Amino acid sequence: MTRIIDVQNLEVSFSQDGKKTHAVRNASWYVDQGETVAIVGESGSGKSVSALSIVGLLPDSAAVTGSVRYRDEEMLGAAEADLRRVRGNDISFIFQEPMTSLNPLHTIRKQLAESLLLHQGVRGQIAEDRILDLLHKVGIRDAESRLNSYPHQLSGGQRQRVMIAMALSNKPDLLIADEPTTALDVTIQAQILELLADLKETEGMSLVFITHDLEIVRKFADRVYVMQQGEVVEEGPVNQIFTAPAHPYTQTLLSAAPSGDPVEVAAEAQEIISTDDLRIWFPIYQGLLRKTVGHVKAVNAATISVRQGETLGIVGESGSGKTTLALAIMRLIKSEGPIVFLGEDIRSRRGKGLRDLRKDMQIVFQDPFGSLSPRMSAMQIIAEGLQVHGLPEGRDAREMVAEIMLEVGLDPIMMDRYPHEFSGGQRQRIAIARAMILRPQLVVLDEPTSALDMTVQVQIVDLLRDLQRKYGLAYLFISHDLKVVRALSHKVIVMRNGDIVEAGSRQEIFNAPQTDYTRALMSAAFDLSAVDTVEI
Repeated sequence: MTRIIDVQNLEVSFSQDGKKTHAVRNASWYVDQGETVAIVGESGSGKSVSALSIVGLLPDSAAVTGSVRYRDEEMLGAAEADLRRVRGNDISFIFQEPMTSLNPLHTIRKQLAESLLLHQGVRGQIAEDRILDLLHKVGIRDAESRLNSYPHQLSGGQRQRVMIAMALSNKPDLLIADEPTTALDVTIQAQILELLADLKETEGMSLVFITHDLEIVRKFADRVYVMQQGEVVEEGPVNQIFTAPAHPYTQTLLSAAPSGDPVEVAAEAQEIISTDDLRIWFPIYQGLLRKTVGHVKAVNAATISVRQGETLGIVGESGSGKTTLALAIMRLIKSEGPIVFLGEDIRSRRGKGLRDLRKDMQIVFQDPFGSLSPRMSAMQIIAEGLQVHGLPEGRDAREMVAEIMLEVGLDPIMMDRYPHEFSGGQRQRIAIARAMILRPQLVVLDEPTSALDMTVQVQIVDLLRDLQRKYGLAYLFISHDLKVVRALSHKVIVMRNGDIVEAGSRQEIFNAPQTDYTRALMSAAFDLSAVDTVEI
């Protein structure tokens, strides 16, 4: 069998401010013709650094030693012209977040044409035909009408398909997919994975799949390399890794899935929040006089109820209205229809009355790095709400921050550090501490685990359950990860295009879904199979 990539004794270190950090240590791995090889591990394990090093894509601060051979040609130390010849032509990459990988100022046509011109010298009608062929091949519907679209005008799944088209444009030998589905909804994820598997077969490519999601690996990989702290700690055929993992770290990864049941709710628990036919429509203005010519119907007739100590899971794909509904409930955007919080319709609250309400309604966002100010220390971030709403009489801010940090599993000695000095899981704990220090009654959790490694997801789910049990918190839990929803939620609503298409208890939704759409979501989440029953 032809060997495509052979990595031997790879060492990668980074130097900054006189300090050397070892990112990859003595790593060896290979890919044969037609293989799908998975490289798995948590954030910081060296997966992406290993892949980027093979064609010289690391920054100047990186020192790389060892050997990387592409079809018996040494890549480490190769001339820049040789590396450029291989990059994009023979070895292509698909990255995790297509919105940051695509140029927001250029149309899809221009970006694909640039790749064809740069690597193949193809232009004009030949390039146009090739672009349309690529877009059809990756499943972009009505591709002709999408040529002049900009990235922000496409859905997440469509953007990722464009990235795949760009990677395939020069018919590479090897496609390296670096967490290509992490930011996608479950149904889109299943479609993208099936697309990659089909393209690998039809195009005769080899595929390196970098991920922390072992369920994906189980379905699509031939062989697996497990990395921890820069080292390859285990390798083998996928069946061997999953049925008889030898290394303790591999065993930990395989057991890391949110599980268990939600916290029991007291029979006499009071209702915390409810809505009745809540509607959120955004007007579409046109012309000089800004005349309303229509509406974007983000949420239609949403009726919900959440009691003390209860979690309502809100699921659905991007654009279904999940976050919009939560923002309206917190009075952060306009809506029509009653919003009853602790027995009071809060629609009439304004100014100070609304600000006072904020103490009891808090939110934790998806991206802990983006939601924390890089200019503020953990102490300042967590105590921010105390500055707005005032300290309880006789209490000290640092003392309260230390207490809540301990509660969420952080060492108070770190309170004067800045967000970049924490891991992703620690940053999310800071975001949770910021919300919890005010002792709210309702907490909106907007995709709080989707950006985290599987082992950290489990820790955060356990933490949220513990806090709910201790304080009787009501949660609105928004997620496209149905495994996490199942572990936390008492009730679930399924949203699509602004409508609640199904609602029921956790058992009803997960064990006996009634609509085709809900069944499609369940199939994608738990089987990772193709989703054909519903047009996505």
